[in-house]
Amino acid sequence: MSDAQTRIADIVNTNPVVLFMKGTPLFPQCGFSSRAVAILDHLGVPYESVDVLQDMEVRQGIKQFSEWPTIPQLYVQGEFVGGSDIMMEMFEAGELQQLMADAGLAQG
Repeated sequence: MSDAQTRIADIVNTNPVVLFMKGTPLFPQCGFSSRAVAILDHLGVPYESVDVLQDMEVRQGIKQFSEWPTIPQLYVQGEFVGGSDIMMEMFEAGELQQLMADAGLAQG
């Protein structure tokens, strides 16, 4: 496992919710990352974010780690959930809210 893969695994396994994204939650650098942040903020769950634009090894490594070609990528309880389109579909179906509730992360 490369250094980037080890760092990614550590981030994913030590944070209940992690969003690998372009930019930051306050200043997303792409529309997909912005949508992912909006969904998580609407859910009111605390999450860690990783700006892949700040580290090219992580930017490429996360794609190999998840075997998913695009960013953003959401992880909950160490499991890959998906990108912004999957997040939106799950949110609209109530599945993302249920996933957060099942993980003990729901606000309310």
